[in-house]
Amino acid sequence: MDIGEIMQRLPHRYPFLLVDRILECDENHVVGLKNFTMNELFFQGHFPGEPVVPGVLLLEAMGQVASMLVRNLPGADALVAYLTSVDEAKFRRPVCPGDQLITEAKIVKVRGRLGKVSTVARVNGAPVAEAVLGFVLSRSLQQKGQGDE
Repeated sequence: MDIGEIMQRLPHRYPFLLVDRILECDENHVVGLKNFTMNELFFQGHFPGEPVVPGVLLLEAMGQVASMLVRNLPGADALVAYLTSVDEAKFRRPVCPGDQLITEAKIVKVRGRLGKVSTVARVNGAPVAEAVLGFVLSRSLQQKGQGDE
């Protein structure tokens, strides 16, 4: 999937869209790519002399790739996956400008609208971050506001 298809499926936009391309996707796993360039706004303030991607943005990138997987679940295409938990999070090494982040997400379990996804982010094949992310599938807040009056 290219960026146009990703933008049709995810509600995120610049500067918070942290997936550039989906390389692989089936019903149980997905692989996404994000190129971090020096042009990212957060590098200006996150250790300007030695810029690194903030860990919370690595978690967000992993969550967005996981959302692409979750959107493939039956009946989930019109829903949004909201993050409910972050378990077993580990940060192994810094991600810097020029790094290409490859994130893999696999379904751990799904029960109704709740589930868990295992994620691993790598740079040059080496793990840089990992976490098990919990989610709930729901209508978007914008959709909930329509017809609720």
